[in-house]
Amino acid sequence: MCGIVAYIGHKPAEPILLEGLKRLEYRGYDSAGMAVINQRIQMARTVGRVRVLQELLQERGGFAGTVGIAHTRWATHGEPSERNAHPHRDDLQNGHGIALIHNGIIENYVVLRTYLQERGHTFTSDTDTEVLTHLIGELYDGNLEAAVQGALREVTGAYAIAVICEKEPDVLLVARKGSPLMVGVGRDEYIVASDSSAIVAHTTQAFTLEDYTVAKLTRDSFRTTTIDNVPITPQVRELEVDLGQIDLGSYEHYMLKEINEQAQALRLCLKGRIDPREGQVVLGGIAQYARELVKARRVIFVGQGTARHAAMVGEYLMEDLAKIPTEVEFASEFRYRNPIIEEGTVVIAISQSGETADTLAALKEAKQRGALTLGIVNVVGSSIARETDAGVYLRVGPEIGVASTKAFLGQVMVAAMLATFIGRRRFLAADYVSSLLRELQSIPDSVERVTQLSGEIRQVAARYAHRENWLFLGRGHNYPVALEGALKLKEISYIHAEGMAAAEMKHGPIALIDDGMPVVFVATRNSQYEKILSNIEEVRSRGGHVIAVATEGDEEIHRHCEAVFHVPDISEPLQPMLTVVPLQLLAYHIAVIRGKDVDKPRNLAKSVTVE
Repeated sequence: MCGIVAYIGHKPAEPILLEGLKRLEYRGYDSAGMAVINQRIQMARTVGRVRVLQELLQERGGFAGTVGIAHTRWATHGEPSERNAHPHRDDLQNGHGIALIHNGIIENYVVLRTYLQERGHTFTSDTDTEVLTHLIGELYDGNLEAAVQGALREVTGAYAIAVICEKEPDVLLVARKGSPLMVGVGRDEYIVASDSSAIVAHTTQAFTLEDYTVAKLTRDSFRTTTIDNVPITPQVRELEVDLGQIDLGSYEHYMLKEINEQAQALRLCLKGRIDPREGQVVLGGIAQYARELVKARRVIFVGQGTARHAAMVGEYLMEDLAKIPTEVEFASEFRYRNPIIEEGTVVIAISQSGETADTLAALKEAKQRGALTLGIVNVVGSSIARETDAGVYLRVGPEIGVASTKAFLGQVMVAAMLATFIGRRRFLAADYVSSLLRELQSIPDSVERVTQLSGEIRQVAARYAHRENWLFLGRGHNYPVALEGALKLKEISYIHAEGMAAAEMKHGPIALIDDGMPVVFVATRNSQYEKILSNIEEVRSRGGHVIAVATEGDEEIHRHCEAVFHVPDISEPLQPMLTVVPLQLLAYHIAVIRGKDVDKPRNLAKSVTVE
């Protein structure tokens, strides 16, 4: 949720920390701060974006020092303000010069705060993070590592932290439980961050901290232990992200860049995984569980937001192609409602980051109840990837824009491959599978063609960008696409939009339609085409303006619509990977026309690592 970056080495820390914050700004951006040790801790905190912090540092003449921590915040406890921004200090008068940054939530902070106040501690913020800082200070007796370990044994909740102390100026302490944190290993230097984008410019070697792990870093060594001081050895691995993948290049926004990267992303997602000639899907990550998957009696997808919409497409695919009863659950609700997990249940967690807190918690609940668990994630080595029994990586490259685009297409593509993998082993004929896989191979080129509609879509966006209420309607496989189209518009333009099954419109929402209201239909030629045309007429008769996503060659539909975006013809189960692209572009252009910050929409963060 928040962005964490920390450095210890021989280089000036400030520019490295600022660069890291800029790369992590999509993770949290209502305030920012930095602390650097130069004999004493120098600290700066601001409300707003990283550029505001950078201006403040310039006004102050910059911070000297080669050890420091920095943070971008997405508010949980306490409003966005300078006093609630990170880093937080222990007692300024009687403390030890300890500064800390934190991602996560300390659930028992009220009890701890009361205890510390009784011990004479004075608090200056509304945050749970400051409580942890004071607790470390309360336990400090000359050994920062021991104080951090002791404090973490007392807290309940999730955390990724980085800690420095004036009394140990050559030490950086970091720890993690439930929130992502990795340590980049350089030559006589370490850079710590909440994801690899802040590390890759400095080193390609890194290790991910496991839950309940503390790492003590000096310039030339590190030591990792549990919070109970049991030594452990992390696995240092090569980062799979390179700097070119996370550069904006010639694009104005990451979202547009990532929409245009979708074709190539899908090619990478498919590479080496399908063989149309033999009618085979090759998914090495789940191969050892093929027998259990074929015998599955029920599949449950869990996810949140865009990932849940991909899961809904996955439900249709799994039931169409594998003929396994399938349902989709909000991950945030799953573990709180005593879910029924029977023998033969497979639970599939979908998450771009692999760190979504609700999805991870749902996964752990399912695993505890005996389900076979699979992950569909993008980030290698992420928490969900490590927690599941098996899984499939998206391989679509890093996604920086807060509003997910290429990850959605990757998730649907993996769901299609997974359903085909299981279906072929259950009953699908080889000829049918070969034909289906050839269509999967054609999708990247088709997506590329659809992205070329961007100019045409922008013209339509300009006509309706001022409208404050929209409906998105679809049927069958394209119903989740309608939900995703509405979500995209809400996320980045702040327009009220509802997505729903087209037939549901008559059961109440049709009352919303007034003269000129934009209503977006996913109206491709499929088994429910005639039904969707009837729904379009119901909207038009009440004054609504219809924007349709239709199949190439369907000229008849123009008589029913104010605007039409055509996509290539493809089998019905695979249509969502094409029909969603015009809706992504429509949302993007409307947001730009309305002057919104497309890549950093208000109140949102890329990876939701707190409940």
